[in-house]
Amino acid sequence: MNMQSERNTLFLEDAEVISQEAHPGEQHMLRVRAPECARSARPGSFAHIQCDPQLPMRRPISIMRVSAQVGWVDFLYKAVGRGTRLLAQRKTGETISVLGPIGRPFQVHPERPRVLLIGGGVGMPPIVFLAESLRRNPNYRPLVLLGSEAPFPFPLRPSQILLKALPDGVIAAMPLLDDWNIPSRLASLRGFPGCHQGLVTDLARNWLSALDSQAHSGVEIFACGPHPMLQAVTTLAAEFGLPCQVSLEEFMACAVGGCAGCVVEVNTPQGPAMQRVCVDGPVFDAYQVFPTQ
Repeated sequence: MNMQSERNTLFLEDAEVISQEAHPGEQHMLRVRAPECARSARPGSFAHIQCDPQLPMRRPISIMRVSAQVGWVDFLYKAVGRGTRLLAQRKTGETISVLGPIGRPFQVHPERPRVLLIGGGVGMPPIVFLAESLRRNPNYRPLVLLGSEAPFPFPLRPSQILLKALPDGVIAAMPLLDDWNIPSRLASLRGFPGCHQGLVTDLARNWLSALDSQAHSGVEIFACGPHPMLQAVTTLAAEFGLPCQVSLEEFMACAVGGCAGCVVEVNTPQGPAMQRVCVDGPVFDAYQVFPTQ
């Protein structure tokens, strides 16, 4: 069933659960068969999912990976409330109503091929999606930095890709990214082995500080995570004079722009304006959402 919003085409699908994997920290990886969503999804877009037939209110969950050819969509989420805890109980072969893809995605620019991707917590999925979309384009050179205070939802593995600009001993990587030949490093205050023992923005600062001004002219930052992290990323981007896009995480009711329950204040050339994260975002220019002056 096709549904046309004012911004783009949405698809309402009865999606079959292909797999559901539980990870430490009440994190779950859900794969569903939703071919229309898979064909149209772009890095930064999300879906509005009915977690259980008895719960009418849907939950917005970022898309982590898709296969447009096979028709599956992956979601990484954390079970933190009634809805996502019910979703975590859904079994292989069951059907879940999926509305998506929704929202304004990330936009990469060929004149800035050194792409710095920063993800925090359940903000990691859009970053992984963006990294995968760039993996076969030789014009881009992505670096992925991920931070989490929960256990990472994947095994930590020493990276096979050398990065000279980061502290000694920071060698843990996301295996999937390493397999794609995309360099990644991890940060946490929890003391996980091989991770930077601090904030993910510390790693970003180290890497940016090692580049000269000519290299900075080719860098753009993309980030998704909690608001304090996005504020810190925006401040860091401003310090180095870099463009930055952020994907916001907000509670949503309708997710198609009708209820205006997810509005945020955005600074536009015409002055401050209230915009809806679901359809005007979730990706915004960082400086419009987090002014640095």
